[in-house]
Amino acid sequence: MLRTSTPITDPRAPAPAFPLGDAWSYWIDACQRSLLFFDVLQQRSERYREHAAKVAPHVLKFACELVMDGRTLGRPVNYVLVRVAPPPDVEIDATKRPFVIVDPRAGHGPGIGGFKPQSEIGVAFKAGHPCYFIGFLPEPIPGQTIEDIVHAEAAFLERVIELHPDADGKPAVVGNCQAGWAVMLVAAQRPELFGPIIVAGSPLSYWAGVHGENPMRYTAGLLGGSWLTALTGDIGNGKFDGAWLVSNFENLNPANTLWSKQHNLYAKVDSEAPRYLEFEQWWGGHVVLNAEEMQFIADELFIGNKLASGEIASSDGTRFDLRNITSPIIVFCSKADNITPPPQALDWILELYENVEDIRTHGQTIVYTVHPSIGHLGIFVSGSVAKKEHDEFASNIDLIDVLPPGLYEAVMVAKDPGQRAADLIGGNYLVRFEARTLDDIRALGGNDESDDRKFATVARVSEINLGLYRMFVQPWVRLWANEDLAVAMRRMHPLRIQYEMFSAESPMMKPLEAAADLARDNRQPVPTTNPFWQVQELLSSWTETWLDTYRRQRDDLCEATFNAVYGSPVLQALVGLKAADGTALRRPRKDAAHLALVNRRIKELRDGISAGGPREAAIRAMLYLGEPDGAFDERGFNLLRRMREEAGSGMSLSEFKRVVREQFFMLLVEPQRAIAAVPAMLEKDPALAGQMRAMLRRLIETVGLHTTTAEVRLAALEHLLEQSADSPSSHELQHFTKLRPLPLHGGKGSKHRRAS
Repeated sequence: MLRTSTPITDPRAPAPAFPLGDAWSYWIDACQRSLLFFDVLQQRSERYREHAAKVAPHVLKFACELVMDGRTLGRPVNYVLVRVAPPPDVEIDATKRPFVIVDPRAGHGPGIGGFKPQSEIGVAFKAGHPCYFIGFLPEPIPGQTIEDIVHAEAAFLERVIELHPDADGKPAVVGNCQAGWAVMLVAAQRPELFGPIIVAGSPLSYWAGVHGENPMRYTAGLLGGSWLTALTGDIGNGKFDGAWLVSNFENLNPANTLWSKQHNLYAKVDSEAPRYLEFEQWWGGHVVLNAEEMQFIADELFIGNKLASGEIASSDGTRFDLRNITSPIIVFCSKADNITPPPQALDWILELYENVEDIRTHGQTIVYTVHPSIGHLGIFVSGSVAKKEHDEFASNIDLIDVLPPGLYEAVMVAKDPGQRAADLIGGNYLVRFEARTLDDIRALGGNDESDDRKFATVARVSEINLGLYRMFVQPWVRLWANEDLAVAMRRMHPLRIQYEMFSAESPMMKPLEAAADLARDNRQPVPTTNPFWQVQELLSSWTETWLDTYRRQRDDLCEATFNAVYGSPVLQALVGLKAADGTALRRPRKDAAHLALVNRRIKELRDGISAGGPREAAIRAMLYLGEPDGAFDERGFNLLRRMREEAGSGMSLSEFKRVVREQFFMLLVEPQRAIAAVPAMLEKDPALAGQMRAMLRRLIETVGLHTTTAEVRLAALEHLLEQSADSPSSHELQHFTKLRPLPLHGGKGSKHRRAS
């Protein structure tokens, strides 16, 4: 139970009015805060032990029930699927697609995706979606592999789909951090199971980064590759302690790890304890991986960077090619994330595709957003800083699902109650998905060819060192490794010791509770104007500055050492890189079968340009008029959805998505023929043509046209329909000639005409 201080009427009451009063008041306050500080650390230890003793420890703030246990599968794993129960005040819409949150297994236990009420699960509930959570137990099943986990997650998704037969769309899947690449592996093999995929803070391109900013990517090179991973797994008797992964994260920011986090608790002990204990319960919940799992992650992903190049294969030889994914992929990253910076989250796009046309030929839709300031953990917790993005992704998930193939950036602008059709904006922000090119990704920073060659050298050196370790060292290590020694080493890990040392069982902590209660009952905090308090904060600031200076100098030295060693032409030649004239970055090879399929599909599209009726014609016209803007506005989609609800029937979301993509590709393949066919398509059903005319008019009135090109296209479409309307059988088409553009916002030469 959390022990808190007695409420204080004035937390910063004036100091006593006598000589040396400030010093005396500060001394009392400092002593009390010290007692309360260590009392919180003791509570942390108690929570740590209680949490570790649970069969399935997690930090979800929502009730849940088990749906599937991965330990019962044919290839058992320590993963589970649970249904998350919504809060009492939340109503779930059974027709909405479910959300499935997958948490990272990167040293910590599960639950960060539902860590707070406004987390990823919370915002999905707010939008009315059912929610499921894929978590894991602290100990792996002996022999389980990453491929086994892929098959288990596919089985979980099959079960979710089975439980929601009335849902309008496949599940939206959120992969946090390391779970992002795991979800992408599943989607590459089983694309039919997925709706939109959100990868939050997920490092999909491990080599990428910016000079002077992303030091973590140099770690493998400075350690000589993954042989140390193998050694750690062998000493652990076939298990890899996740606490070592957590220590890597902590080493990134020594100022926060060694000082700021603890000082913040000490300085604000009266109010900070609940938040501190809540976070530490997750941060200290270390889990274990099989050595084989960790070796795969290190060799294939961390060092090999083989995910984007399509070099990872399953046991049956099937390659995991991310280009097989047919669902929209939403990438959420942040410039302030020092664990997964934007290049690591986005540069897989540059490695997979030559241009946006290449993305489209694979039928892929990729949406990204780059937050300016949130840290790595904040991306998942979805606190006040990242709540906007998660809210808007959840409320616009169906729009994202029907976006035409291409590359988009999600742009969010604060909602203005006075703006046009504000009632069609789902959240507090107007979301536009604006078309981008690969140059926009490159502008965020990344590697040049020289950098890629250095990291390719690391991969070769790692393979050599790992082979040498396995040949000459591994047999001897495994000879004396045993489970008792492995357990003892895990218990003696420095990250675990800091929790154990403040336990109530420790002799030095025995008298603390009574003293802390006394301090709590007689609490006398000083005001922030106290000069000794100000000296305390000044010293703290100096300490942080010194540790930050050390971090920068350390990181600069690591980067310089990495560049000097792996940039050496001699070393590169020794590992065979200079023997090839091409780039060191391995790109996925072009598939002749895919090219043949694309050519066949183009022929089918050309042959079917005149097929379809008024519904297809209206969607084609909307895409034709909207294409010059290079953006899709949520108001237009919400209007279409509302009109479908008013009519009581219409296309399902999946059918609408199919038609949108088909009409979009027809406009790409034969734009003039596609538009010329619109009048004949409308004539097939005059009554429905009238309904489509009204829909198109309302859409233009709601969203508007924003470029001169769009205005010119509307005029051309009007002229085409006027010519066709001269035919007696085309009387209904005359209604289209009454359409007029709305005022343009941007674009030179706009005439600012209004729709009639």
